[in-house]
Formats: sequence, structure tokens, C-alpha cells
Amino acid sequence: MNNSNINMTELHTIEDKYKKLKKVKTVLLIVLIAMGIACTLSITVPILFVVLFILVSIVGISFVIVVVKTNKVSRELTDKLQSCVLKSLNLPYWMQYAQFDTVVNVPSKKAVYSYDEIKFFKEHEGALSTALKTVQSKKAYAELLMNFLKTNEFRNILTYDKIEMQVKNCLLNAGAAYNICVKYISPSGQVQESGKICLSEKRLNELTNDKSLLMSKSEYNKYCKEQAKEQLESRQHFYYNKVNDIIDFANDNRSILVSEKDVNELDKCVTELIARTINNIKKIKTIDSEEWDILNKVIDQSNSDITDIINKRKKVLDYYNSQEFSTIKQTCDNLTSKQKEFNEYIEEKAQSISKLFGTNIIRNETQHEDEYDYIHPYKKSITPFTAEVSATVFASAENNPLPYIVKYFYPEKERYPEQIQKLHLLIEELETLKEAKNLIDNYKKDIQQYIENVPDYVMNSDSDGFYSRLGFAVINEKILTVEYKFSYTSDGGKAQRTFTVPMTEDVIIQLIRALESKLTMSSFTKEQRLLMTSKLRQFIKERDNYTCKYCGNSTNKEPNLLLEIDHIIPVSKGGYTEESNLQTLCWKCNRHKSDKVV
Repeated sequence: MNNSNINMTELHTIEDKYKKLKKVKTVLLIVLIAMGIACTLSITVPILFVVLFILVSIVGISFVIVVVKTNKVSRELTDKLQSCVLKSLNLPYWMQYAQFDTVVNVPSKKAVYSYDEIKFFKEHEGALSTALKTVQSKKAYAELLMNFLKTNEFRNILTYDKIEMQVKNCLLNAGAAYNICVKYISPSGQVQESGKICLSEKRLNELTNDKSLLMSKSEYNKYCKEQAKEQLESRQHFYYNKVNDIIDFANDNRSILVSEKDVNELDKCVTELIARTINNIKKIKTIDSEEWDILNKVIDQSNSDITDIINKRKKVLDYYNSQEFSTIKQTCDNLTSKQKEFNEYIEEKAQSISKLFGTNIIRNETQHEDEYDYIHPYKKSITPFTAEVSATVFASAENNPLPYIVKYFYPEKERYPEQIQKLHLLIEELETLKEAKNLIDNYKKDIQQYIENVPDYVMNSDSDGFYSRLGFAVINEKILTVEYKFSYTSDGGKAQRTFTVPMTEDVIIQLIRALESKLTMSSFTKEQRLLMTSKLRQFIKERDNYTCKYCGNSTNKEPNLLLEIDHIIPVSKGGYTEESNLQTLCWKCNRHKSDKVV
């Protein structure tokens, strides 16, 4: 049984007691009246009169006692009923609102009639919100009490009329209005004149929503400017967030792009998006400018283009998970299983170049640095060797790049010997990979009959990924295209220019000579390594009849055999790049020999 039921049970118990006492009181009253009449009639009989008088006294005393008990139980019943009603209404006590919510004293009788709500709220800061809360509280309280009077479970309790009277008294001043008493008090302290301002909830809401009603012209103009500024900033942040959502989407999905073409397209789309939106967002000065529509179209188009690039890649990945590709792979597994060791060797060469020179890397680069860091950074591939230079240096480097390559990318002279050696090795590794790439292309021709039904969108956008999944070694063009980059950005970032210097064999040779010319003679002699050219490499192969000097395998026996030129005494152990110290080895024998002297 819950508390409400317990209270109602107690209430009915008290009510039953009250009913019984009322009945007893009624009976005693009737008996008392009857005996009083009998006593009056027996006044001529002294003995009977005395007896009846004694009985009337006893009954009268009993009646008084019962009346006292009845009144006490009545009060108890009323108190208990009030407690139950308050509990059912979730009220701690009856709230009695005064006739006026606040009182204002004015300096004259005339001011009583000219005083209004505008003046009141201007004079009393914060009173408007207080008034609105008071009215809302009154309204809620009045609705609660009126709903109680319409229907409740206490109507049949005997003393309910007293509670009903209490509720109606509470409703007298609990209307949906805020009442202000305006008084003029004379110097002697007497109220000379008074008036009343009654403000409805509707009027208070009007004053709350329309700030201009309580403002002077200058205050209103200032308010309008602040509102316009807030609306403009809100609109700006809306578009900043739209741009950020696209950048975040590009960052989240960039890793699935393996095609250089797709990566470049994505980078271009994001770069153009930032360039065409961020500065324009800042430049628009009004909330109703037509430029917002233009900006919105640019953002939507960029979003569409970037989504197309990502979805195209996802379509390719779906193909790799299909049964169609699984069938092709199973067919080609036997043909490519023997190339596992060759693939590992090619990977070693690629890693060697990365260590020698560096490779394209992903950096957390903010492509546009705005004043408040509203825009999220976009992660893009950047050339590891990039020099940010002035306009003067940029122009000079374009005409004669080599001295500036030395200046900006080889600033530590004490490392020249080590760097020269790495550049020599870089030439050899690049040459090996170029020849290996031709051999891999020949291997691919052997399986063309098995891959005739591959969708064009796969081969056009991810041919390297396709062949890699089939088990072929993949030599990324970026590895073979080593380059230095110079970049110039004007103040404010409005103009940006770049140019690259590809590290071809001729350029690397010139760079080696430039570095060697800056060494001391002793260091140069100690670290000297004669230059191996493509012409010399071809001469050694012809001299050795395109045959490995260790295992005897040749291109006559294996047309797609990868041959390399080896230093008999490794350069690292003092060997020179000259005919007597050079020999032809197949890639397997050269891999096993490494830098040993055999």
C-alpha cells in the first residue's frame, strides 16, 4: 500500500469518528431539548423538577463534552484533509499571492498616471525576467488549483468545503498577470494617489522578444549591430563547418587511395575548396548577401567531386573482394609463385632508395592558416625535399638550380663524403629498378590472356594495385622520380609558385661533381668514387656477354633475366668504379654477395 492509500485510510478513519460524534451530538441535543421542556412543565412538582433538572445538567455537560470533541475531530479531519490535498498537489503549503507583485513610489501625483511598464523595466534591471517568471509561476499554480477543483478524490469528505474555500482564496491573486502598484506618498507619509499596472504574459513576452521596446535609439542601433554581427559569425561558422566536414571526409578516406592520379585529384579538389571558400567566407559582410549562394554551390560541387573520387576507389576495392577477381588470382597464383624472391629483392631496392633520398610522405599540413584556426588541417603528400624561398631566390634557382640545391639541401659540408657515396649508389639503384620495371612489364604480358575481362575502371585507376594483388612486384613511379622542389609564397598567401628539379642521372652526376669540388683534396682522394654511367654499365654487360660471372646464367637462357653491375671490391671497402673492378652478376647472385669481397 502506498503513502496515498495510507493517508486516505487514516482520513476515512477520522471521518468515521467525526460522523459518530456528530450523531451523538445530535441525539444529546434532542434529549437535552426534550428534557428541558419536561423540566419546564414539571415546575409545579418540586421533586420531579429537581430530578429532571439534575438529568438536564448531566445531559448538558455531556453535550458540551461531545461538542468539544466534535470540534477537535473536525479540526483534525480538516488538517489531515489539507495535508492529503497538498501532498496530492505536490505542494509544501498554500501559496498566497499578494494583490501586487511589486510597489513603485513616484515623485508626484501626475507621475502616477504617466508611469508605465516601459519606464519600470528601464529603471529596474533584471525585473523583466523576474516578472515573466512570476507570471508563469502564477499561471501554473492557478491551472493546478483549477484542475483540482474540477475533479479530485476528496469531494465527499465532510470538511471538504473548508479546503475548497482555501483553494478559492488562493486563486484570487494567482492570475496570469504581473501587478505593479504605483504610489505617490506625500512628505507627511500619507498615500495621496495610487494606480495599477497589470501586465499579461503576452505583453511580457513582447517586451522580452523585442529588445527595441526598452531601448533608446542609440542603444537599439548598437543592439542591431551586435545582432547582425552574431548572425554573420553564425553563418560564417556554418560554412566553416561545411568545409571542415569535407576535409575530415577526405582525411578519413585518403588512405584507401593508392592511385597517384586519384591522390592528386583529391589534393587538387581540397586545395581548390580551401582557396575558393575560406577567404570568401571572411569577406562577406552581410547575412543576406547573394555571395552565400555562390559559396554554397562551390562547397556542394567540391563535396560531390571528392565523394566521386572516394566512391570510385571503393568500387575498385569491392571488385577486389569479388569472386571474379578471386578466380583470376587463383589462375595466376602458379605463374607468380616463383617471383616471390624477386619481389622481395625489388622491395629491398625500393627501400634502399627511400633511405638514400627520402620518399613522399604524409604530413599533417594546414593548407590554409586562418586567424582563428577554424579550418581543420588536411593531410596531403608533400615532397620531402622542399625549400621555401624568397621571390629573388626563386627566380635565380629557376635559371640555375644546381647551386641552390647544394645550398638548401646539402648545407653541412662535413657530410659531403657520405652524401657523395649515397648519390653514387642512388644512380645504381635507380638504374636497376628501371631495368626491373621493363622485366616486370614483360611478365605482365604473359598473363594477359587470363585478365581480359577486368573492368576498365580497375585498370585505369589502379593497375599497380591490381598486379600487386596478383603477386607482381610494383615499382612506383614516385620512387623512380626523385626530385627537389622550390616553393615561393607571397605575403598573405595570395600568390604561390613552385618548380621541381628531377634527379636524372645527368643531374645527379652534376650534383656529385659540385659537392666534390667543395671538398679538400685529401678528403676527395679518400672518398673518391669514380662515376658509373649508363654507357659504362652497358659496356660491362657486353664485355661479359650478358652472362652472370658467378652462376653462368644469361639472357640467352632466360630473356627476362635482371643483370646488374657489381664492384668486385666494394666501394665501401675502397674499390673503384673502373673496368677491372666491375663484373656482371644476375640479381640473385648480387643479392647474396652484397658488400662482401669474394
